[in-house]
Amino acid sequence: MDYKAEKITPYNDTESKTGQVRQMFDSIAPAYDFMNRAMTMGIDKWWRRKAVKMVGEYAPAKILDVATGTGDFAIQMYKTLRPSNGIVGIDLSRQMLDVAVGKVDKAGIADHFDFGEGDCMALGFSDGTFDAVTVAFGVRNFEHLEQGYAEMYRVLCRGGVLCVLELSTPTNRFIRSLYDLYTRTLIPLVGRMVSHDRRAYSYLPESIAAVPQGDEMCGIMRRVGFKECRFVRMTFGTCTIYLGEK
Repeated sequence: MDYKAEKITPYNDTESKTGQVRQMFDSIAPAYDFMNRAMTMGIDKWWRRKAVKMVGEYAPAKILDVATGTGDFAIQMYKTLRPSNGIVGIDLSRQMLDVAVGKVDKAGIADHFDFGEGDCMALGFSDGTFDAVTVAFGVRNFEHLEQGYAEMYRVLCRGGVLCVLELSTPTNRFIRSLYDLYTRTLIPLVGRMVSHDRRAYSYLPESIAAVPQGDEMCGIMRRVGFKECRFVRMTFGTCTIYLGEK
């Protein structure tokens, strides 16, 4: 099945989405953390803490963090959950991974992480390798949603959990109008000034609007095999946590 989000790309309609997403994040890596804090006014930290708490209910020993970016979610999981077999973080962007590696080195916890380049369309791990798989703000960048979910299902062990943290659009009409004004006007303007990538922060609201949300997202998870799929909306619906079990 094709999804609208798969057709939303950062730069053009001719190159693969995966390649364009890699290029975009390489470009904005130095500004990424600053823009995250600025765009969400720091609320993204609370979203991550909430998601980590939900993952912690499954007491995972080994975690795969897909689209790990600059490592914030992976680092928060380690500090809170202390998984005995550590955390593997993969990302398309080498520049983003370099920032993540720098963070864990500085914190003195690098021995508990294994960061490397990887594509969720073809995960280089054996079946049933991980107790938990997580994705924070990355699913909307997948070139093929069902294929990405199927791969994450494959590498999970039986009884394992998938946790997806993703930006979403508010359902309340008044909140939605304010949200649209903020994301489609202010964020692209500030993003261009800070990151010097004219398209990256225009792509952001477009990809959020296009990505499946709520019951539709859970439906994709169920189609590839996940059970007990559920979601929790946060902060007026601007962010959603999705959980599914294998």
